[in-house]
Amino acid sequence: MDKVNVGLIQMKCSDDLEENFEKTLEKIKDLAKSGANIICTQELFKSKYFCQVEDWSYFKLAEEINEKSKTIKTLQTMAKDLKVVIIASLFEKRTEGIYHNTAVVIDADGSYLGKYRKMHIPDDPHFYEKFYFTPGDLGYKTFKTKYADIGVLICWDQWYPEAARLTALSGAKILFYPTAIGWLPSEKEEFGNSQYNAWETIQRSHAVANGCYVVAINRVGYEESPDGNEGIEFWGQSFVSNPYGELLVKGSVDKEENIICEVDLSVIDSVRTTWPFFRDRRVDSYQDITKRFID
Repeated sequence: MDKVNVGLIQMKCSDDLEENFEKTLEKIKDLAKSGANIICTQELFKSKYFCQVEDWSYFKLAEEINEKSKTIKTLQTMAKDLKVVIIASLFEKRTEGIYHNTAVVIDADGSYLGKYRKMHIPDDPHFYEKFYFTPGDLGYKTFKTKYADIGVLICWDQWYPEAARLTALSGAKILFYPTAIGWLPSEKEEFGNSQYNAWETIQRSHAVANGCYVVAINRVGYEESPDGNEGIEFWGQSFVSNPYGELLVKGSVDKEENIICEVDLSVIDSVRTTWPFFRDRRVDSYQDITKRFID
């Protein structure tokens, strides 16, 4: 297929995991009815963003992720019935003491294509993810779905051009970024516009540098911090960028939305031919990229 419809689920979450799951399933159905072929959730869509605090009790939210798990079976059935690809961001319990921030990919025939584990783990005020998540170890990869060859990265990964590049080099034509990012109320007035602009700009630049589409899916709404501190105002504004860095669609800052956007994969070949960034890479000169810092 040259033209593919991508669906983005931008929503608020409650304290009820089952309610969030059922709500997401209904949104998947609605997007499928509207013609979406590939549908992606926001980051950790089954719960509120618990990483605002370090609390051992939140590990109970994690689940095993395999073809035997209830969540995966439910998503497989839905993908097959609706003939859609589903990308779902989940809290994975790998084994005792090892947890991951993980996205799974289910193909349109219901087959389980695999998972991606978030590689870059932040540790900032209200984003204490290093307490919960072990860095991913599955590498950067492309999932060959019925409708398109896609790559999946997660939130903090979106700031790293290396992650986007390696995923695109593995064959991805569309990069999906399930996300949970927003403003701390105390910072919004002074830094809010700059923070959002940086987030959007870096991802649009990945689209340009790699000649691919970028799909960023963010949650929306205010979530109080469990410890009574200021909380996070998630800024929504999920978007799709084409290979020229142009926005094809953009969600609102404060509303739940099902967003659908057509992407034309046939332009990728011409873009990569006209702007041959892959061809002109000096792979013989990049040895130092694997160093933490060049002294």
